[in-house]
Parts: sequence; structure tokens; C-alpha cells
Amino acid sequence: MAKYSKKAQEKVHETMHEMKEGKLKTSRGKKVTNPKQAVAIGLSEARQEGAKVPKKKK
Repeated sequence: MAKYSKKAQEKVHETMHEMKEGKLKTSRGKKVTNPKQAVAIGLSEARQEGAKVPKKKK
């Protein structure tokens, strides 16, 4: 199993919390309702911050 850094885990936790509150939005401004989409956004943001995140699956 791939290893995710603590920073990446925290970022995903934050985005999941935002989704549950109804505050998480997509880049187009629509509300995120799918948990998988929230996880993907969290991992993407963690990658941008330089956290250790495994490569995307193709």
C-alpha cells in the first residue's frame, strides 16, 4: 500500500470536513457532494503544497 504523509492526511481530513459543511466547491464553483471527489481535491492540494503523495493512477 502506498504511503501518504501526515500533511496529506490532514489536508484530506480538512476537505472532507468542508464537504460535510457544504463549503467545498469545485473549480467551476459548484458544491462538492461526492466524498471521492473531496478526497481527490484534498490530495491535489497536498501535492501542490509539496506533501508526499503517491503518483496519480493512469
